[in-house]
Amino acid sequence: MAQSKDLIATVEDIYAKAPALPANIREIIVKITPWLALIFGILGIIGGLGAVGLSPLAGFAGVQVGMSVLVSGVLTIIYSILLLMAFPKVQKNQLAGWNLLFWSEVVSIVSSLVLVNIISAIVGALIGFYILFQIKSYYK
Repeated sequence: MAQSKDLIATVEDIYAKAPALPANIREIIVKITPWLALIFGILGIIGGLGAVGLSPLAGFAGVQVGMSVLVSGVLTIIYSILLLMAFPKVQKNQLAGWNLLFWSEVVSIVSSLVLVNIISAIVGALIGFYILFQIKSYYK
């Protein structure tokens, strides 16, 4: 648990000097975050199941699954489950929900790296963590 808090604190220190979004923008993001977590959680489960060949749509499309796609599919399912677990907690502005969003972002970045999408991983990390740390103070 201490390592988890250490990683969050380290990333938070990196983003501490970033320019702040206006309060009204942060409030809008906080209001839509639960719904984005729900929508992307559901879509991620569907996509992840397809990537591992467990979706009827995957068979219909004739998807050939390589090892990196398989691993990425499993990681997609994991970060999607984290998003779905975060949904009720971020609706209630609980810090535990924000933490789940943070770890979902970490797993998403690892998934991009598995697929050797370095640019996607970097851009996703920069934007995702920036937004997360902009709204962290709203969660208790």
